[in-house]
Amino acid sequence: MPLVTAGVVVLDCAEPEKLAVFYKEFLQAEEIGATANLVEIRGADGMRMAFRRDANATPPSWPRPENSLQAHLDFLVEDLDAAERRVVELGGRLLEAKDAPGPYEERGCSDPAGHSFTLRRARPAGPKRG
Repeated sequence: MPLVTAGVVVLDCAEPEKLAVFYKEFLQAEEIGATANLVEIRGADGMRMAFRRDANATPPSWPRPENSLQAHLDFLVEDLDAAERRVVELGGRLLEAKDAPGPYEERGCSDPAGHSFTLRRARPAGPKRG
């Protein structure tokens, strides 16, 4: 047995119940535990995330430099457009809008509490265009 195994990615936020709903829906996950200050979920692939109450939590400002990247998550997706639409439907937002036409291999987003993450194409696409 390894000395250390992967644990849980924990995001601080003012309202853990609301943020857990965003990620539960986005990742098609299930809630596996909740207390007054923490909600934990597990995705179908086994990934575990938790959301911890911090009334003073401030979201990172990325891509602005003043309070930039505190932590960053990457999610692998088959369809970038569909995943982006789902993020917006669930209350998240797109951080990096590209002007050039054509497909992109990744897109920057944030959850409703302002934590940034990247949607990354799961399988290699052709060469980048644009």
